[in-house]
Formats: sequence, C-alpha cells, structure tokens
Amino acid sequence: MNDLTGRTVLVTGGARGLGAEAARQAVAAGANVVVTDVLDEDGKATAEALGERARFVHHDVTSEEEWAAAVSYAVTEFGALHGLVNNAGISTGSLLEAESVEHFRKVLDTNLTGVFIGMKAVIPAMKEAGGGSIVNISSAAGLMGLALTAGYGASKWGVRGLTKIGAVELGTAKIRVNSVHPGMTYTPMTAAVGIERGEGRYPNTPMGRVGEAHEIAGAVVFLLSDAASYVTGAELAVDGGWTTGPTVKYVMGQ
Repeated sequence: MNDLTGRTVLVTGGARGLGAEAARQAVAAGANVVVTDVLDEDGKATAEALGERARFVHHDVTSEEEWAAAVSYAVTEFGALHGLVNNAGISTGSLLEAESVEHFRKVLDTNLTGVFIGMKAVIPAMKEAGGGSIVNISSAAGLMGLALTAGYGASKWGVRGLTKIGAVELGTAKIRVNSVHPGMTYTPMTAAVGIERGEGRYPNTPMGRVGEAHEIAGAVVFLLSDAASYVTGAELAVDGGWTTGPTVKYVMGQ
C-alpha cells in the first residue's frame, strides 16, 4: 500500500489536472499536502476540496524567492517536508525552425530551471526530516525524439537528466529522486486542444487510448511512498506503451 501517513508533500502546478489528482491521491494516502500554482482561484478551490490536510500557496516556480517561501510555509504549517512533486510546466508544440529563442528560453525556464530550483530548495528541509522523495514530472517527449516539441521536448529531456544527477548525489542522504514520463493524458489542458478520451482515440499507442490523470498520479504516489524505498534514479513511463513502439496495426497502416 502507498502509505503517506504523517508525511508532508508539496505539489507544484497542483491547481488542476495531473497536479490536482496527485495531491488528491496523496491526501487519500494520509499525507499533508501543500498545493502550489499561479492559478489562485483553482488552487484555492482544489485545496479546500481536499480538506483540512491541504493548503494552497501562490507559487511561480521560476522564482527562487517564491520557492523558498513555499518550502518554509510547508515546514511551518506541517512541521517538516518529506515529498516534492515537480509537476508545474508549460506544454507547447512547435517545429524546431519555427521556435523563437525567446519562447524556447521561457519554456526551459519554467519546465527545467523551475525543477532545478525546486530540487535545490527542498534538499535542506528533506535532510532535516531524515530523507524524502522527489518526483519530477517529465514526459514521453523526454524519452524519445518527438516532432513539434522543440523547447518542450528539450526541457523534458533535461528533467530526465537532472533527476539522475539528483539521485546519485542525494542517495546517501536518503533522498530518492525519480522521474515520471506521462504519455498523452486527458486533462483540462489537453482537452482544450482537442484530445479525446476513450478506446480507439489514440491508435498509435499499444493501448489505443490516452491516459487518465489518476493513472499517472498513482505512479507518482507510489514513488513518494516507502513502497518505492529502493527506487531512485528511475524513469517510469506511464504512457500506454507509446515509447515502447507503434502498434502492429499502426506500422502496417491498417
């Protein structure tokens, strides 16, 4: 069982979608949760719906000062910090030659530098707590070359690598660092660009469908828990087999 009783977890980008579901499952597993986001109304509503063991903090992950404030708040409010889910990010699609340098830098600042600052910010608190677990949300685009991802794909490959660096540096401090790589997942953000749920809607994956937020969040909570006590530096693809390869039907054009 993924038991998080007595643990405190900070979830960035937790106002809605995958982040909100990860926060919900963490609370259900017994954790205290600090939900952070720049979407204040959604974030407050999510925290309120999760009950007395959840709080919301406005948080821009590109800001060192706001990271320090969020970590300090979690420790002050709940006594310690044991888990971090680096979920906040920008999802964009662009050809490499069409991507502006300004936009590329903006995506990396949020998706990669934000993860770096977060890892750096929580290490002292986790050491003080006797250890912890950091789960970085990368992407299937961080496991393969995916057209139309430009800055997004580069940032998610960076998150994958940064995760491994953290794992080898922090293992003896009893801080585990792992990455989760979702495939196409149905969330409010992806629904807005036409992604549909249901069987047969995504035929180029072995499972033939997009993922659901609860399926990704389940992997996140597993990695936060002691059920994954000997797992660090891992990259967990939760993508319906997408990065494994195309289906036979897809290859044969059926």
